[in-house]
Amino acid sequence: MDNLGTFLSVLSQGLPFTIIATVGGILLTIVLSFVAGLALLSSSKTVRVISRIYVEGLRGTSEVVQLFWIFFALPVLVGFQIVPIWAGILVLGLNHGAYGAEIVRGAVQSVPRAQVEGAIALNLTPGQRMRRVVLPQAVVEMMPPFNNLFIQLLKSTSLLSFVSINEITRQAQQVLVPRFNPQAFEIFLLLLVMYLILSLVITAIMRTLERVAAARVGRRPSARSRRQATGAGVA
Repeated sequence: MDNLGTFLSVLSQGLPFTIIATVGGILLTIVLSFVAGLALLSSSKTVRVISRIYVEGLRGTSEVVQLFWIFFALPVLVGFQIVPIWAGILVLGLNHGAYGAEIVRGAVQSVPRAQVEGAIALNLTPGQRMRRVVLPQAVVEMMPPFNNLFIQLLKSTSLLSFVSINEITRQAQQVLVPRFNPQAFEIFLLLLVMYLILSLVITAIMRTLERVAAARVGRRPSARSRRQATGAGVA
């Protein structure tokens, strides 16, 4: 029991770094997802091509290599070293924002054409149609896949141990588990539980936001959305 308290204490020291990286990565992911996702639907071919290059380039390359490139190679080009936690947040946001862009694009395109035509009949500008009609309905559809994406981002924070960020995985590896430690099972079991709890927190928040978004447009979360959200909780 004493060992359990020690393990929890040391793992908890890495919890703030994991939470900071997760929250920062999620915020950047949201911004990039909407910017790139809407750009994929732009009437400008140039904008669509630039956005597509970003989406395919980040989705098609290794997240670990991206982290190494930004943390080790980029400073050589720009002349200054990026703080490790910011490098981690940047990689998490850039990588998951590329996946999120497709979520946004798909959700916007799922809005019934009749809704758009009705907005046109009301003489709403393109910006007003997107802001008042399309996005409020699309956001409801985005919530379950974004739930999955954010949980995947949480699990990707373990990669930050490669650049000496003492998040919970690095704490387990470097501080608690010397080679052949017979208590490694208990340590990594605690690590799994901590990730699970954080994942459940994200799922609870996203489900609440989905219900709020659905209520604002007079809808209930679809059965498909509920199944996706349930799956996200155990992803």
